[in-house]
Amino acid sequence: MKQLFRRYGVLFSLLILAVSSTAAVAADGTPVMTRVQKSGELVLGTSANMDPMTFKQPDGTLAGLDIDLARLMANAMEAKLVIKVMPFKDLIPALRSGKVDVVLSNMTINPSRNMDVAFVGPYLTSGKCVVTKEETLAKAEEATELNAKDVSFAVLKDSTSEKFVRTLMPNVIVKPVTNSQEGAELVTADKVSGMLTDLPVCLATIKNNPDAGFVTVVSLLTYEPIGVAVSGDDPLFINWTENFLERITETALMDVLAVKWFGDLAPTQADEEE
Repeated sequence: MKQLFRRYGVLFSLLILAVSSTAAVAADGTPVMTRVQKSGELVLGTSANMDPMTFKQPDGTLAGLDIDLARLMANAMEAKLVIKVMPFKDLIPALRSGKVDVVLSNMTINPSRNMDVAFVGPYLTSGKCVVTKEETLAKAEEATELNAKDVSFAVLKDSTSEKFVRTLMPNVIVKPVTNSQEGAELVTADKVSGMLTDLPVCLATIKNNPDAGFVTVVSLLTYEPIGVAVSGDDPLFINWTENFLERITETALMDVLAVKWFGDLAPTQADEEE
């Protein structure tokens, strides 16, 4: 499987394609670090609807790898983490206007977003993959390998996964579902060939359903680097975040988070050194 956590990805940001006056440092014009030191709070923006990266638990509390990562950031600053939940599309505007200090929400680094904000990372390499009982489907590395009339996939309704299948696999039977658990149940009951979704969901689904017979080999059909979004006008906070990610990687804290949320399937730094 392609590398999940890139040891050296934290040594750089896909930096500041737009360090422009249109990207606000903060609502009051002060740098993030100055505001955090003054208020004692680090304000996180997240969508809380991308299990297991960021999601709301039945009791209403927030959890996920991104939430844990944000808490580690706040602890390192000796600050309280304040979480603002909002629709995914509103996260970058909130960061640019200074309503939040940082965005952690399973956000893919791409050229369009990087023109509005800076990214540090990637701290995770994601992509489309398949939860299935069929090893040939799990090992596929190209969409063309899956485009067959006898293949059926559960996909989250109106998601990028559904668009991906309908666009690149026109022969595949598509079964839209409302959540990943519903899709996993269809695969378990052999009602579909597999569930096509994002890598974190693939790994968490396999981890949480150990007796379902899912193949533990996972191949990525796309490349989607996940990063920490920060203001492009705040070089100190960018530098601090780079050094923070490097430190938690080198001290294996990132490995701990990976295993916590993805189970034994999550590659660790030791895996990459072999």
